Amino acid sequence: MKIVAACDKYKGSLSANAVCNIIAKAIKDIDSSIEVITNPMADGGEGTVETLVESQKGRYLEVPVMGPLGENINARFGIIENDIAVIEMSAASGLWLVPYDRRNPMETTTFGTGQLIKSALNMGCKKIIMGLGGSSTNDGGMGMAQALGVRFFDINGKLLGLGGKQLSKIVRIDTSGLVPGALDIVYECACDVENPLTGKNGAAYVYAAQKGADFEMIRQLNRGLINFAKIIKNDLGKNIRDLKGAGASGGLGGGMVAFLNAKLRIGVNIIIDVTKLEEKIKDCDLIISGEGAFDKQTFFGKSAFGVANLAKKYNIPVITINGSVLVDRNQVSRSDSSLFCGNFSILNKPMDLSDAIENAPELLESLTGEIISFYLKIKR
Repeated sequence: MKIVAACDKYKGSLSANAVCNIIAKAIKDIDSSIEVITNPMADGGEGTVETLVESQKGRYLEVPVMGPLGENINARFGIIENDIAVIEMSAASGLWLVPYDRRNPMETTTFGTGQLIKSALNMGCKKIIMGLGGSSTNDGGMGMAQALGVRFFDINGKLLGLGGKQLSKIVRIDTSGLVPGALDIVYECACDVENPLTGKNGAAYVYAAQKGADFEMIRQLNRGLINFAKIIKNDLGKNIRDLKGAGASGGLGGGMVAFLNAKLRIGVNIIIDVTKLEEKIKDCDLIISGEGAFDKQTFFGKSAFGVANLAKKYNIPVITINGSVLVDRNQVSRSDSSLFCGNFSILNKPMDLSDAIENAPELLESLTGEIISFYLKIKR
């Protein structure tokens, strides 16, 4: 018998690697003859670097970069397979880096994210996986491009500075200074939203408020992104305004496409490819997935949903073991429900979140043991 554990992290409690290892131990304790394959998962957001570095036996690098407000910070990214860089834009340009009373997407910049890309290029990386999410910015990736040598000019031919407030001033873009080799590698952006760059469903109107923008700022930022897209189309010949996912991370998704020819992909599908999950599950009997909270968002590109969709191709049963289950089978469509044979929570009684976090390893191991014991009785 072969079981694959392909789980995401329990945020604030257990890493994806820890969750998979605990499940594997619990299964082996029940029956040591079962082959258990662990394949930690992520969806492209927070934890992606850690998951891929740990599962692929990669390494971390920490480099000095510019933070969202122009301050000097250190940001970490990962290297796997010797020449693939894994970057979370939030490491350099994340909302978590900006004090609540200083959040202002008119001022924040993705310049530091561009510096991380430049560091990876200088190391000779042939591919960069960029996790989009958790941004403090709404600059369309302008700062990222500036860090890589792209220059933006206003109507008077003056070089523009940093921040979302600059977008509406752009009249010309000069990419002649783009760092050597920047267009010679592959970029994949892990994106779990389909928001376009502009409009009521775009980067500014949907996400800028949580980054500190008031309504007038939101209108200005949207107008700036409209102008940004217009100049990119005129000067670079690329139409990113209505591109699905272009609005991710304050428009960084669109900027990555415009300046680096990046591909926007559902994050979990990137992880599936990198970890070669499909090869691992082809001949397995059962897949165990899961995450911290199994809820409605799970069905919009989260790890468990991606794993289950892949498993359906081979008619392999999937169950999830989660920190909590906040949706029942009547709240999702029949087709989505049918992807999972069952969704379980490790909570065995009412408890505070702090207790659940503290006792998560023991709770997970115990529940896994009960499920596997039941499963084996049915199978045998």
